[in-house]
Amino acid sequence: MIVIPAIDLRGGRCVRLHQGRSDRETIFSDDPVAVAHQWKELGAERLHVVDLDGAFAGGPRQSSLVAKIVAVMAPVPVEIGGGLRSLKEVETALETGAGWAVVGTRAALDRAFLRDLCRRHPARIIIAVDAKGERVAVKGWTEVVDDTVVEVGARARDAGAAALLYTDVSRDGTESGPNVEYTATVAREVAMPILASGGVGRVEDLGRLAAIPGVVGTVVGRALYTGAIDLRRAKEIAASGSGVARTPRD
Repeated sequence: MIVIPAIDLRGGRCVRLHQGRSDRETIFSDDPVAVAHQWKELGAERLHVVDLDGAFAGGPRQSSLVAKIVAVMAPVPVEIGGGLRSLKEVETALETGAGWAVVGTRAALDRAFLRDLCRRHPARIIIAVDAKGERVAVKGWTEVVDDTVVEVGARARDAGAAALLYTDVSRDGTESGPNVEYTATVAREVAMPILASGGVGRVEDLGRLAAIPGVVGTVVGRALYTGAIDLRRAKEIAASGSGVARTPRD
């Protein structure tokens, strides 16, 4: 399992939200490009970048900044998301040199779009399922639909997505610990590469996630910024927990 530092962009700054709430924001840096370079220097094997403004607005809002981050991270691969709800927006995101586009809302709501997207960009689409309980949250986590994480995950698997990114919204940004039990359920029932996210606060959390068959990576945000988790130590724990560090491309 690999550890993937997260950079969430809002108003041109690097921030973290508490449980996905736009009114509970912590600003960690006014220079997200410098933050990306820092994670690269510390040995990040991949970076997760989200345009929060785009997620809430329904379309990318910080594309130029995202492109700068992708450039400074090279050759380390970057996965980018936030408001990618059309084929053109996904194509533009991938044209920055990003390794993967992370698509959530429309992929969860539009099955034809999901299939077409994965067909056009094989091995380069990560489907994000942000959940409140077992149900999927969309539109910047502001609405909940009837579909469950497992149901959307199965559709993503059948469409040929590279991986499923599962986030427990209630734990995101809290450092209270990940939802290990439901992550294991998703990994078992969906049977495709899983990226876990939400609540990681200690290196021990990473070991628990790494022990789940099918979990190939974990996105970590606040705990890395507060210093609760050291990236170098986190990489050691994550790798030893699974015995091998893998990515969806493996």
